Amino acid sequence: MITLGESHAPVLLIGRSANVPVVSLVQTVLVFVGLPLAIYGLVALLTLRSRAASRPRYRPGQDWDYPAVWWTANPAGVGVDRHAGRPTAEATDDSATGEARTAVGGARGSW
Repeated sequence: MITLGESHAPVLLIGRSANVPVVSLVQTVLVFVGLPLAIYGLVALLTLRSRAASRPRYRPGQDWDYPAVWWTANPAGVGVDRHAGRPTAEATDDSATGEARTAVGGARGSW
């Protein structure tokens, strides 16, 4: 701040500083628009690259050529029936009662 004359009122002189470089409009647009677009584009390419390089996805109705994988917290108890009053799959014989199963599918596909 500089004081002028006898009024001793401070006056702020605005001008170019020797320590701060001048940034053009093109440089500003490149920094605030170009760089974020380049980052988003790179992330999008990396995301889409893995989808294009992987094997085709399973679609309902297609054959499932992979072995079954059972996930359980207790592998030793996989085959144990935990419901005492409920018959197991081996105990239920549809041919003995003469009833045919008509249920197919589930959430996806047809079983």
